[in-house]
Amino acid sequence: MEREKIRASLDLIRFARPVGTYLVLFPTLSSLFLAGSGRPPLILIIIFSLGSFIMRSAGCAINDFADREFDGKVERTKGRPLASGRLTVKEALFTFILFITVAFILALMLNRLAFYLCFVGLFLATSYPFMKRFIQIPQAFMGIAFGWGAIIAWAAVRDRVELPAVLIFLATALWATAYDTIYAIQDIEDDRRIGVRSSAIFFGKHAVRVVSFLYAGTMALLLLLGIISRLGPVYYTALAAIAAIFVYQVVRVNASPDRETAFRAFKSNVRVGAILLAGIVLDFMLKG
Repeated sequence: MEREKIRASLDLIRFARPVGTYLVLFPTLSSLFLAGSGRPPLILIIIFSLGSFIMRSAGCAINDFADREFDGKVERTKGRPLASGRLTVKEALFTFILFITVAFILALMLNRLAFYLCFVGLFLATSYPFMKRFIQIPQAFMGIAFGWGAIIAWAAVRDRVELPAVLIFLATALWATAYDTIYAIQDIEDDRRIGVRSSAIFFGKHAVRVVSFLYAGTMALLLLLGIISRLGPVYYTALAAIAAIFVYQVVRVNASPDRETAFRAFKSNVRVGAILLAGIVLDFMLKG
């Protein structure tokens, strides 16, 4: 029984599916390395790497708590620990509180500004799962939550929030809204049936077109980031690779807006985040 509970708890935090952690981590580290001119303190790299995993895990736990009545009615989510009965509500909430407590301990290691900004991040992460009941485009709220780490990371290095951090935050918000809209295409029929709101439903047949505009906005903000931060050719080469991935996603999903294609396109955004981070880090390395 204990082994089954451990396995269910790992499923609750999506331990074996780290895509979401990477999507939080890469923009955060991009901001951290840019703020630190390519060499941020090692302790901050560790704190924000662990923090991305912990906050994503906490977010998954509270998400499954919020959606426990819906998940059993959706083909993709009916096997989740709460929906399937493998975990109780109390066990899920205990997991959430445990991870939030660890996140709070990590936040205590940051400067005062970054510490206070963490509370905004906590609000965003814990309230997002409930937004699909109240707003038509909850994916935009998730985008704000995923991008907030860039603000905290910059503040942790510079003890202030500056324009480059805001640009990474806005770019991440648009980017995450786009890829989560693609993700929502998987559940569009189930979501319509049970009355859950999503950007895929709201935009309907125009969803892929909206995604393309969001990706274009992301690229414009990242280009402006490079200009303001005086980044070099390595960074712009990374942007070209990111643009190619975005175009590929839009073309594929537009041609075949089915569940499998949407999920593959969504997962490819991990490469986008990795390329962005690598472009920033390598640019500073080559400058010496």
